[in-house]
Amino acid sequence: MSKRKIIKIEEDKCNGCGLCIPNCPEGAIQIIDGKARLISDLFCDGLGACLGHCPEGAIIIEEREAEKYSERKVMENIVKQGANVIKAHLNHLKEHNEQGYLHEALSYLKEKGINNPIDAQAGIGAHQHISGGCPGSKIMDLKHKQTTTNKEVSANRESELVNWPVQIMLVPAFAPFLNNADLLIAADCVAFAYPSFHEDLLKGKVLLVGCPKLDNIDIYKQKIKQIIENNNLKSMTYVHIEVPCCSGLLGVVEEAIAGSGKKIPFQEVIIGIKGERLK
Repeated sequence: MSKRKIIKIEEDKCNGCGLCIPNCPEGAIQIIDGKARLISDLFCDGLGACLGHCPEGAIIIEEREAEKYSERKVMENIVKQGANVIKAHLNHLKEHNEQGYLHEALSYLKEKGINNPIDAQAGIGAHQHISGGCPGSKIMDLKHKQTTTNKEVSANRESELVNWPVQIMLVPAFAPFLNNADLLIAADCVAFAYPSFHEDLLKGKVLLVGCPKLDNIDIYKQKIKQIIENNNLKSMTYVHIEVPCCSGLLGVVEEAIAGSGKKIPFQEVIIGIKGERLK
């Protein structure tokens, strides 16, 4: 067992209405003895699709020791419930940008000879790359960009960005550009403050950005942990502004590296609010 996010049902608040059950296609919740119960750690993905459907606020997300979530076990349970439940589960994974689990689920359907119910609506075919429905989160490898011959444009600086998307929340842990990458995690104010961001920090690196103060650090913690576990990273760099709130991701990254047991070279870079490189 290891620590991960998983739902907790507060028994004293639960009235047994069952409204959470249809919104958990994984089948992790059942009504037993008049109360909603989490019947298996293996089935709960911790994404919380059931939270907003509990009128009593009896369901919360907590981080605790739990059996590792198994997409295959979930699919074994889901296919018995028919195409509509399969569709609900796949859309659930898609909406949360869980591309790794979605790939596992689609592979399971293909292995069992079961039609993919979201194939037509999502444009996901057997040989197409899986991506979210929003064009802004479509995965793109930009390393092989065409260089322009326009002299006026060529005189300007060229972008060193080699991947898309860049926001930590939108980048799947299994994105192909992450493997064997030198990973740069940047607090999102850095690029505005540091004029040499592209040439000095970004060149040759895969970029992830986020705000340690305004965003959900717990979600970032989970995503960074998944990225480290599922990829061979050559190095990691965290760059942030000198203000205290901007260093919030530093401990998350260091903890994730230490917990992985992998020897990943790591460095911290600090940028002053006037745009100078301090460390």
